[in-house]
Amino acid sequence: MMMRLMLLSLVAVLCAGAQGWKAGVAKVDITPSGPIWMGGYGARNRPSEGVLQPLYLKALAIEDGKKGRVVFLTADLIGFPRSVADEIAIAALKRYGLQRNELVINASHTHSGPVVWPNLSTMYPMNDAQRASVEAFTRKLVLQAGEAIGAALGALQNASVEYSRGSADFAIYRRLPDGQGNYKLAPNPAGPTDHSVPVLKVMGKEGKPIAILFSYACHNTTMTGEFYELNADYAGFAQAELEQRYPGSVALFATGCGGDQNPNPRSSLDHAKEHGRALANAVAKVADGKGEVLSGRIRSGFHLIELPFQPFSRSDFEAELKSPNKYNAARAKDMLRAMDNRTIPRSLPYPIQVLKLGQADIVALGGEVVVGYCLRLRQETGNEKLIVFGYSNDVMSYIPTRRQVEEGGYEGKDSFVYYGQPAPISVNAEDMIIDRAKALLKKVK
Repeated sequence: MMMRLMLLSLVAVLCAGAQGWKAGVAKVDITPSGPIWMGGYGARNRPSEGVLQPLYLKALAIEDGKKGRVVFLTADLIGFPRSVADEIAIAALKRYGLQRNELVINASHTHSGPVVWPNLSTMYPMNDAQRASVEAFTRKLVLQAGEAIGAALGALQNASVEYSRGSADFAIYRRLPDGQGNYKLAPNPAGPTDHSVPVLKVMGKEGKPIAILFSYACHNTTMTGEFYELNADYAGFAQAELEQRYPGSVALFATGCGGDQNPNPRSSLDHAKEHGRALANAVAKVADGKGEVLSGRIRSGFHLIELPFQPFSRSDFEAELKSPNKYNAARAKDMLRAMDNRTIPRSLPYPIQVLKLGQADIVALGGEVVVGYCLRLRQETGNEKLIVFGYSNDVMSYIPTRRQVEEGGYEGKDSFVYYGQPAPISVNAEDMIIDRAKALLKKVK
């Protein structure tokens, strides 16, 4: 048995050398040193109180030996706003020659990490000192991202990358009809889900895992607003357990299309640990076996499209100023000021990124993308193995389906207030995103 294992390891190394692929990975602790305002829950009324779990930023670089490469940058954060993602990308281009299409920036969307300025900044009642702390964290984060990217590229070694897919079932659709034509945030077992767990296992030159990149389509929000200790939620517990199971490896979590999915059950530390363990088990179950070894070329594409907002007028915001909802009133004030300055947007710049890693295809979409996007893309491309990330390269709003826009509710309508957008996106946005993603997939092939 031992001889067989040694031979398998040798074969893995030989395959890595034969296909010419290389990989390197890096991990940086980004846990704030003191109290800081936490991102995600508007009901919080004070900064963090201690650290339950460290927060990390991680980078995985993969090259195909023929000038094709990609760097995955993941973080235990609520999201990277476009201004921050662009700053990271520009620095990576200047320092490492990394093109924008070669860098995927994804956040786990934990609601128990720091605010990343200016993401959802209008939600938080911070004073000047608290805001300064958040801005300082964000500036440092950009530098740390550059360090992680450089360290991953500097650690490149002969490697093989294996694709496999597991399954975990704790995500549940969270839009429930209330019987009066509205939708409330509550578990709905009859709604759509994506329980697949795509896994990319990277085997190093010694035939051992050096990195495991995995994804799941679910809000990373087991820990609700009454918790004030910094932590990475279920995704953090899953990553930590995998790194224990595979010593010497770095586990990276990339959030899927989980905008309308919640962990179920939730609201306790025990539940977060339970879901993290379930996700780690799903990854390990397939990672312990032999996946599909990826080979050939790495290709990528990146494009911004403009998603129109639904029609709005000055009178809409003048009426909204009188709203008893403080967030609506604040949004109205901001929009009227923007109208006076002629800076109000009429559309939403939206990033779509595609990758071809040998036989594996990946689509990385911006915003809080709902599960309907990955389900539709897999169906219309005929590729059940297609990996679809959300929360990538910018988190500027929810990205609901056409049906959800028409239905309203939080994802389809109300959430745009908290993101400081003038209106929900057009009902045509879904088709625009799907069509452009499919076109880019064809182009990289």
